Amino acid sequence: MGGEHTRRALLHLAATAGIVPVASGAGAASAGDREGNADEEYLDREFRNFAKTREAPAEQAADPGFMRRWQARSRENGRRYAERVAAEPGWRSHANLCATWSEQCTGDPGLYRDVDDRGFYGAVGERRRVAFYDRQGARLSGHLWTPGEASDAGAGLPGVVVTNGSVQAPEPLYWWAAQSLVAAGYVVLTYDPRGQGRSDSVTPDGERGGNADAEVFVSNQVDAVDFLRSTPDDPYAPNAAYDRGDGAPVESYNPAFERLDRSRVGIAGHSAGAVGASIVQGLDPWPTGGDNPVDAVVAWDNLGDSEALAARRPEREAEDVATLLETVPDGGVEPRVPAMGQAGDYFLTPRPHVEPPDPDAKSVGFERWREAGVDACQLVVRGGTHYEWSRTPTFPATSWEFGNALADHYTVAWFDRWLKRPGEPGYGDADDRLLADDEWGDHLSFHYCSRRAFAGRDGREYACDDVRGESETAPPERAR
Repeated sequence: MGGEHTRRALLHLAATAGIVPVASGAGAASAGDREGNADEEYLDREFRNFAKTREAPAEQAADPGFMRRWQARSRENGRRYAERVAAEPGWRSHANLCATWSEQCTGDPGLYRDVDDRGFYGAVGERRRVAFYDRQGARLSGHLWTPGEASDAGAGLPGVVVTNGSVQAPEPLYWWAAQSLVAAGYVVLTYDPRGQGRSDSVTPDGERGGNADAEVFVSNQVDAVDFLRSTPDDPYAPNAAYDRGDGAPVESYNPAFERLDRSRVGIAGHSAGAVGASIVQGLDPWPTGGDNPVDAVVAWDNLGDSEALAARRPEREAEDVATLLETVPDGGVEPRVPAMGQAGDYFLTPRPHVEPPDPDAKSVGFERWREAGVDACQLVVRGGTHYEWSRTPTFPATSWEFGNALADHYTVAWFDRWLKRPGEPGYGDADDRLLADDEWGDHLSFHYCSRRAFAGRDGREYACDDVRGESETAPPERAR
């Protein structure tokens, strides 16, 4: 494709997305036009980069088997939800957009038991349905994921709580992370916060959740951590306080408590859940008493508070940022434990970058961690969107084997670095996987810097302010 044709195509695409005005005649020139061939090269590269946002939906549409499995699972999820309504009428999830887990809310059909693309169920691990009340009396729906019995080592396994994003992103969209973490030797809790998916929409007093009350992405994350860490000797108190006696599967404590090492807990969250995780890791004292039990964080788009999400954004993303900020919790962020942020080149409604954006715009949260002297890492997916971390059929994202694969690799490696102990799988090579620039460098953005500043198990400090740049140009021992 010639340079002039490419530039016209990109500028037309930008114009139709509402980014730049379309002018007639020779006066229609971008800032890049004044820079000649350098701009032609940039626009050609950006055109190909932006095209990656269409990879996942194109692959799905071209795969009849995927489409059949997705629609069959959607119908089955709707049927099972109707059965739950009939068998357990005490649930108050009727107002939630994704209560049935149907259509796009189904997520990846290959992660369910009947398809099981990964060969997970029975061979690697299992999941069981659980429910627990939040501290205001709303009942939350979730699943507990555990490895096979043979994977236990010593005093138990580390645990991770995964929290959804806002705008009605239900629990199944994040089962990819649960299955990968279980395969790596973790006990995992996934759940729908109040007002999301199959959890209650409201408390007994009428307090709403989800997008109507973004604080649940903090308070329910605390509740979920407490439920994960509960035992027969230290039961989860809200379940006794709010028991409705209607036969729903509410547990007095974590039924897999014997598999868990309560002293090793990580949290991961997407979107509003990422902001919630950024806040929760720094809460001191812990809202329900004692010390904060969280030891490591992974924040999927992105690390930090609402100010960090909005800082240095291109003006064309202002509307999307405003939409998101209405659904994320308020609260200060105090860096306390090692944290990884992950982000993408684009956002909620992907639009091409007609001019190079601020390369540090996705690293505001990372900088706060580094200024506080706490280990951190920031990765930005090349061509990625806000949906790299929620496997949502038909939504704009890079191939699930590209952006989501990067998220999967580094999420597990980060938790392995900070939660695993000697002799456990993943302990010895966690640093190497976090420094695997040769394998993953081309998955990283050329617009935004991916960065790291953390201590390795060998006692060395690994610091780099442009992982992709150095992986492209430096020798094998580049930034170590």
